[in-house]
Amino acid sequence: MTSWDVSGEAWDIETEPGIALHGRSIGTGPAVVLLHGHPRTHATWHRVAPALAAAGYAVVYPDLRGYGRSSKPEPDAEHRRYCDRAMAADTAGLMSALGHERFAVVGHDRGAYVAFRTAMDFPDRVAALAVCDGVPIIEALERADARFAAKWWHWFFYGASPHAERVITADPLAWYRLDRESMGRDNYEDAAAAVTDPRTVRAMLEDYRAGLTRDREHDAADRAGGRRVRAPVLAMWSRFDDMEDLYGDPAAVWEPWCERPVRTAVIDSGHHMSEEAPDQVAAALRGFLAETAPA
Repeated sequence: MTSWDVSGEAWDIETEPGIALHGRSIGTGPAVVLLHGHPRTHATWHRVAPALAAAGYAVVYPDLRGYGRSSKPEPDAEHRRYCDRAMAADTAGLMSALGHERFAVVGHDRGAYVAFRTAMDFPDRVAALAVCDGVPIIEALERADARFAAKWWHWFFYGASPHAERVITADPLAWYRLDRESMGRDNYEDAAAAVTDPRTVRAMLEDYRAGLTRDREHDAADRAGGRRVRAPVLAMWSRFDDMEDLYGDPAAVWEPWCERPVRTAVIDSGHHMSEEAPDQVAAALRGFLAETAPA
């Protein structure tokens, strides 16, 4: 690439020995970290991040552990290295390294689970939480009837099939069907480079395996202990995805997990909202963060 249309200063920052996150920072002001979903990289936020920076925020957007150009540790049998708790610790460590003690956290898809876990595990540091196209993993799994399994079959293929890695790596671009036109050139190139690396595919599958095991356990322990998100919460979902079909009002699913009433925003897009409707996403986040971001 002769130029890079994803804004900000690039970095690779070690969050613990042997684990470094790749990503970018842009802007000054109250801190907000944007966490992408599967199978994207930090570049999925390439139109949202500068809009938030222009509104007066210090925006941090990393590749999650195992994704993009971040570290890809060898999977472990207990699926702890790729669980949301490990990725939440990465997020907190990254923000410390960048000098942000308090921050808002925004997550989409798999990143929403990491954002939620960050708010649960680091309540004194998370000033606000926005979750996009997701509910707590335990809530999704407890509602996993035949209709859910038909719509979200990939969860169980990725998380349980011994054939997933072989099938995907045989032709990853055909499998993931990345769309250069809707994604933008550099976002597409970054994601394409990631998914054609077999190590990334293995790491992304481990994310799903952890979701069916460790992440569910951690959610169950929090629920049993009566722990809830202390920070203000915004639940966002895509009008043309299947969140309302599956859950009715997704905010109602979030309510028992939150100490405060859950705010909502419905985005006129398909699943990849930051690429399909970045102006709406940025506007919803600006309105939410204006009232909740740390000083």
